[in-house]
Amino acid sequence: MGLRAMTKVFNRVSETDKRRALRNNMPDAEILLWSKLRGKGLNGHKFRRQYSVDRFVMDFYCPQLKLAIEIDGDSHFTVGAEEYDRERQEIIESYSISFLRFTNAEVRGNIEGVVLRIKEYLP
Repeated sequence: MGLRAMTKVFNRVSETDKRRALRNNMPDAEILLWSKLRGKGLNGHKFRRQYSVDRFVMDFYCPQLKLAIEIDGDSHFTVGAEEYDRERQEIIESYSISFLRFTNAEVRGNIEGVVLRIKEYLP
C-alpha cells in the first residue's frame, strides 16, 4: 500500500480533532495503561494512543506489531454497543490488525495481569 493510500485509511486528517479530544479526555483506566505502554515501555515496542484506522479510533496501537488494544468502559455495555463494537473490530481487523480487549475494571484492578497478557503478543 502506497503512502497516499495509507493516509486515506490510517490516522486520517479528518479524524485529527476526534483523536485530540480523546487524548485530552482519557479515562483513568486508559491513563493507567498508557503509563505502562508509553515511550517504548513494553519490550521496546512503540505504542500510539488514539490512533485511527478507517473512521474508527483505537485506544492504543502498535504499528510494528499491528496490534490494537481497546479498553472497554461503561459505554461498551449499553444497548447496541456490542453490535457496533463487533462491526468496528471486524473492519479494523480487515487491515490485518489484531485486537486485545480489556475492561476498565481489569485495568484498574489488575494492571500487572493486563501488561502480562499484552506481553504475550510481543516477540
